[in-house]
Amino acid sequence: MGAATEHHRTAPARPPWMLLVPALAGLAFLVLPLAGLLVRAPWSTLPARLAEPYVLEALRLSLVTATIATAMSLLLGVPLAWLLARTDFPGRRLVRALVTVPLVLPPVVGGVALLLVLGRRGLVGQWLESAFGITLPFTTAGVVVAEAFVAMPFLVISVEGALRAADRRYEEAAATLGASRWTVFRRVTLPMVMPGVVAGAVLCWARALGEFGATITFAGNFPGTTRTMPLAVYLALETEPEAAIVLSLVLLAVSVVILASLRDRWVSAP
Repeated sequence: MGAATEHHRTAPARPPWMLLVPALAGLAFLVLPLAGLLVRAPWSTLPARLAEPYVLEALRLSLVTATIATAMSLLLGVPLAWLLARTDFPGRRLVRALVTVPLVLPPVVGGVALLLVLGRRGLVGQWLESAFGITLPFTTAGVVVAEAFVAMPFLVISVEGALRAADRRYEEAAATLGASRWTVFRRVTLPMVMPGVVAGAVLCWARALGEFGATITFAGNFPGTTRTMPLAVYLALETEPEAAIVLSLVLLAVSVVILASLRDRWVSAP
């Protein structure tokens, strides 16, 4: 009797049709475009198209720049996340809000902002060029900067959340035993939050790989130098739609792999 009662309590309820219908419509709205991409893909010529030099060139550039942008984000974003999670300073809420601005800022606006700061006549760019001869706009380094600008907030948010959820008693115990702050961070804190760091880095890399607006605004669209996969998709769509579909399939496959690798953290239900 008790088991039957328990089963009755935990049995999933049937959703009302007033919720089920819009839910299915929402699912179709999100899935059908992806299904259309798969249906219209030129599967017979797919291997040959993937082997074309401009596809391999754009893919190589995207992988390299996204990886460097992720490394840059790790170098700068993990300390920033620690600062937001573990220290109390005036204006911390404002700093956190500014860190998350690129998440909602239109990427093209981000590209314009980067030009105004790091362009040849920008606030910092003119000094970089005159003092060190460094020019970032319309270069591969500019692609990395644009991708890191829009992708780093994903890493910071993930790592900050992991730091706030971590048990600080282990850090306090290590400090009591005489470990320095750097040793505590390196040997205790970082291993505890490593799943959050990895998840944030993967999301950061995926966002950098798909970046378009800031890249084309700040770095341009030059083959072999700044033309990443999203830019190649945009260009191919105007001249060769089937090539655009092939390039889109590559990015879709990468997205699916990313979601599959993070399924336990972001997708799976409790």
